[in-house]
This record gives sequence, structure tokens and C-alpha cells, in this order.
Amino acid sequence: MNKIGFMQGRLSPLVNNQIQSFPFESWLNEFPLGNQLGMNCMEWTLDYPKLHQNPLLLKEYKSEILNISEEHNIKIPSITLDCCMQRPFWKAQNQLLLDKLLNDFKLIINSANDIGANILVVPLVDNGSIDNEKEFKLLLNSFCSLSKILTDKQIKIAFESDYSPAKLYDFICNFDDRLFGINYDSGNSASLGFDPDEEFDLYGERIINIHIKDRKLYGSTVRLGFGNTNFTKVFKNIKKINYKGNLILQTARSKNGEHLKELKINLDFVKNHISKI
Repeated sequence: MNKIGFMQGRLSPLVNNQIQSFPFESWLNEFPLGNQLGMNCMEWTLDYPKLHQNPLLLKEYKSEILNISEEHNIKIPSITLDCCMQRPFWKAQNQLLLDKLLNDFKLIINSANDIGANILVVPLVDNGSIDNEKEFKLLLNSFCSLSKILTDKQIKIAFESDYSPAKLYDFICNFDDRLFGINYDSGNSASLGFDPDEEFDLYGERIINIHIKDRKLYGSTVRLGFGNTNFTKVFKNIKKINYKGNLILQTARSKNGEHLKELKINLDFVKNHISKI
């Protein structure tokens, strides 16, 4: 069975009214709350401007993270790098900035390895979207330069993209399948009008991480079942490709602060769909 987990921050109050941001004030509380819901994994989040203050990147927090993870049976198999969307190194305008951002990325790789995480989700969406061939080549060359450390630390990169299915297939074929795959986001695909059957047929074998989300067509994130995501198709295709990875709930936030209740509703929705496939 796939492990069902949640995106870090979904069990915390909103930070600056953002749907997703590292919860500095309450990150420890999310472990017992996740356990209370019967979940067994969580996807960590990293963002700027306080990247270097994130506990994951500070050695003095390593034992605390590992201990609380074990105590509440909440593993951290993946990390979503919103920092790469906020400051994409493939858009760096000079070598000095590129080197700085790549050094941050190497720190993230080492820190992920320290806690047993083996997938880094790199969002090529919004500010991180690849706009031209120059950016693509810089992205490709930079990740080629990181191949050794990724191999040594047993870390894989999962690209999340706003490309059309055919273009995403062409894109991922440029990368070694031993180190690079795709993060499939059900809501983002639905918001762009993509067909899950086409997506999974084209690049299903390269999917190594999945975000479960619902969005309106060309619109925002909503509670599961209230948007345009065809969850019957999504879960049938997940089964069809024999996907063994995690399902991370990156769902809409509660409007009245009842984040535990909201996540429970979405969790039950997923379990119900899985039971029918």
C-alpha cells in the first residue's frame, strides 16, 4: 500500500496568510497531530528568506528531528523545495549568485541524507518555470554537476512542472532515470486541463512522488472533490503503473483554522477513493 502523508504546515496556523510556508512556531506539534490522524509520513518544506534558520539545515536539530519522527512514527521521505521556486538557480544572472544557490542546494542534499529523506521535489512552476532554452541548459548542466553528490547521498530529484504532458515527457528524457523523476501534482494538472490518462501513459514510469490536491480549472486549490481533478482516473492510473511511492496531501487550508479537521476530511476522501479502485 502507498503511504499517505501530509505537506508540512498543513497542521499549523497559516504563516502570513500563505497556503504553504515552513511553520517555525509549530513544526514540532505537527508530528503528534499527524500520528493522531494515522498518517505515517510528512513532506518537509524549505523556503526563503529564512532558509538557513530552518531546523533541517541546522546540525543541532538533527537528533531532535529524528527522535520526534521515531516517537510519533512520522517519517520524512521527501522535502519540497519552495526555495528553488522562490530563487531558482537556473535563472541566476551571474556566476556568484549561481554558486551561492548551488551551495545551498548541496547543503540541502546533505541535510536530507542526515534524516533519511531520499526525494527532493524541485518546483518548475510559477517563478520557477523554465522560460527559455538558456534556463533549461543551465538547469540541466547544474544538475549534471550535482550527480555525484546525489548518487553518494542516495537522493533523487522529483521535478514538478507546468509543462504539457508531451513536453514534460521530452523534458524528463534528458535526465538519468536513476537520479531524476517526476513529482505528479493532481491539482496542478487539473487546473491546466490535462488528462490523467495521457499524463500517466506518457511519463507514468518516471513518477517517483505524488502530491494529492484539487483545483478548479485555471483556478485555486479547493477541498478534495470540489475542483476539476478526476480522482477516479488519477487513482486508477496510480494503480495501473504499480506506483509504490507516497501520496502527499497538499490540500486546501481550513478557512476557520480547523486544520486537523480539514486534513481529516481530505484523508478520508483519499482512503474512500483508494478502496473503490
